[in-house]
Amino acid sequence: MNRQNNISQGVDYVVIWLYAILVAIGILCIFMVEYRTGTNWLQSFIGGKTNYSKQLIFTGICTIIAMLILLTDSKLFTAFANLSYILGILLMLSTFVIGKNISGSKSWIPLGGGFNLQPVEICKIFTALALAKYLSRQETDFTKFKSQVIAGVICLLPAVISVAQHESGMALVYFSFFLVMYREGLSPAVLIIGFSFVALIVSTLLIEPNTLAIILSVAALLVIYLSRKTIKKRKGLLYLVLVIWFACVGIQRFAVPFIFNNVLECYQSARVYSAFGKDYDCSQNKRSAKKSDKTPRKPDDYNVRQSKIAIGSGGFWGRGFLKGTQTRGKYVPEQHTDFIFASLGEAFGFAGSFVFLMIYLFLLIRIINIAERQRSTFSRVYAYSVASILFFHIAFNICMTIGLFPSPGVTLPLISYGGSSLVSFTILIFVLLRLDADRQMVLR
Repeated sequence: MNRQNNISQGVDYVVIWLYAILVAIGILCIFMVEYRTGTNWLQSFIGGKTNYSKQLIFTGICTIIAMLILLTDSKLFTAFANLSYILGILLMLSTFVIGKNISGSKSWIPLGGGFNLQPVEICKIFTALALAKYLSRQETDFTKFKSQVIAGVICLLPAVISVAQHESGMALVYFSFFLVMYREGLSPAVLIIGFSFVALIVSTLLIEPNTLAIILSVAALLVIYLSRKTIKKRKGLLYLVLVIWFACVGIQRFAVPFIFNNVLECYQSARVYSAFGKDYDCSQNKRSAKKSDKTPRKPDDYNVRQSKIAIGSGGFWGRGFLKGTQTRGKYVPEQHTDFIFASLGEAFGFAGSFVFLMIYLFLLIRIINIAERQRSTFSRVYAYSVASILFFHIAFNICMTIGLFPSPGVTLPLISYGGSSLVSFTILIFVLLRLDADRQMVLR
């Protein structure tokens, strides 16, 4: 049997169809918010000057990339996994020297002709390959703490660089790899500690500091009282409860204010506070104060408010194709990139949004099924990485658009305008399809 027949029989065409449907929906949404009545739509599509025509060009490029990946030997992905990761880190670091500042983020490399490359997007692929390579090594014992630390460093190094580039939203996406590590044997305690830390931060924003300290103290005393018999036998439990109580109070009284006032920018802190219905005083922000002699001005939540108005105006069935008043009137900022879901919600309403999210859900379930049928640890880890990255992007973007999460600037996979985003997700998905087509091989 020749190579071409192997490709045609091994590739999961359901994923390809779902990919094509989502890309088409993305172009349609960009067209809805940019097309103006009286314009020759055919000329505007082939002119290369509008965002939807550029997205169509990106789609053509991605089609070629997808075909090349499907014709590639799967062993190349394991052979160059570590090298590609190093290249990705170097590309991210190069933005500090040759990077272009766009919307306050110096994370873009200009390519000419109005096109830019965002290395943090591409590095997600390299990180997934590097993590899969490391966990699939015969000498890697992931039950050991040392191996877990190394895997954590592989995942978080790009996130640290991303924060330095003022791309905090993209940095959050790299935490999706911890779900993959949990599937491979990471202790649930790590995830519990992580979620507990997030819950403590949220509680700090919602509850007055002294009140929260009292609540934490009462909770600690209650645990000690209920565990008094065990504590008599094991004094270490008492010390553990006291250490946890001290750490929680210290975090809510000192660490959280320090992060918002000294680590995050004014607009970033304001977005987080705004998501929980609170106002942030930018005069306390040391980073913003250093940049200006004037008192820093707190940005409002205009983007999210306009997005919610647009989605709400769609009702159950939506206003219809090219009939949205909010998105067509450009009241929603960044409506072709970060807030593109608002255009879909206004045009097609709750019903259309539900169908759209079901397509995403079907894609995620399909990828998880693909992951579970792999013989190779490398392929399984990579497949779960793809599913986790997609899930984080979808969850963050949708929650941001409807005001349930701070606005982190995360794109909606295959829908938002942007060559870097579309190319990165195309490569992620089609490398997975190539590995799945060779799932009878044991790759390391």
